[in-house]
Amino acid sequence: MVIDGLNKYRIILASRSPRRQQLLHEMGLRFEVVIREYEESFPANLKGEEIAVYLASAKAKSFINEVSVNEIVITADTIVWCNNEVLGKPADPDDAKRMIRKLSGNTHEVITGVTLLSASRERTFSDITSVRFEKLSEEEISYYVDNFKPFDKAGAYGIQEWIGVAACSRIEGSYFNVVGLPVQKLYSELKEFIR
Repeated sequence: MVIDGLNKYRIILASRSPRRQQLLHEMGLRFEVVIREYEESFPANLKGEEIAVYLASAKAKSFINEVSVNEIVITADTIVWCNNEVLGKPADPDDAKRMIRKLSGNTHEVITGVTLLSASRERTFSDITSVRFEKLSEEEISYYVDNFKPFDKAGAYGIQEWIGVAACSRIEGSYFNVVGLPVQKLYSELKEFIR
């Protein structure tokens, strides 16, 4: 069984996201969470997918000289890309409302970059999901931000929360990618990684 093979490794998830941790649990993986502080900055010339891939790979670099044989480090970064602008985590409630106004009545992309790192290999990949939001009123935007406080989420929203029910009318691609980790693709990539 592939999961048994993966669980022979010490898997390290370098993310404090409770959603990513939950998704790995649901995959059946045993893992530890190890957090490294990292400044989420990137070169200004990068666009969309390039940003997510750059950040995931940069996060993995802080582990590069410490990975032992039989260890796999997983790093990830999710961004929201809307009208040629990256929407990361909001700075405060006003910033969150600004972001949701941009998404309202619009289609955006949720892009996650993931890096797998072992003592001998590094593999970075990404997944893109297209998400359509219907128009939200100012009252609805304020309700969501005030009640759900989405300040730790790219694009200032969680699809699994009220806003997903109220605004999301179409998704093309992985739902779990929008939650924070493209688990089907990750599972497939991990199988190849340990071959």
